[in-house]
Amino acid sequence: MFKREMTLQNLNEIGKGNMVEYLGIEFTEIGPDYLVAKMPVDHRTRQPFGILHGGASVVLAESMGSLASFLSLDPNSTQKPVGLEINANHLKASKSGWVYGKVLPIHIGSRTHVWEIQISDENQKRVCVSRITVMIID
Repeated sequence: MFKREMTLQNLNEIGKGNMVEYLGIEFTEIGPDYLVAKMPVDHRTRQPFGILHGGASVVLAESMGSLASFLSLDPNSTQKPVGLEINANHLKASKSGWVYGKVLPIHIGSRTHVWEIQISDENQKRVCVSRITVMIID
């Protein structure tokens, strides 16, 4: 399904110098129609009460969905993916370690893509589930 050939190194380079790098997000796996990334639960991503900030989970989800859409576009196209809507249900607190996200397609159309992102802790307990709608612009 992905139309662009990219390595993990390429994906992680895209995140340099922006929010992805600041939060310590790292892409760890590319599949035929999915991406996996990890994010630390530390001083950058915890809220004042010591647990993973919901906004950090949303940054992880949006970063993953947007990059998955980018990979789904024709490499010869000038089209760009932009987030249109995102929601997240925070299911379990995480205090330390890493969380892992996996993004999978729900709908890939010519003008919109919808992705589901499952975020789990190191014990494979689901921490958050998010859905993003990405608009494809020229």
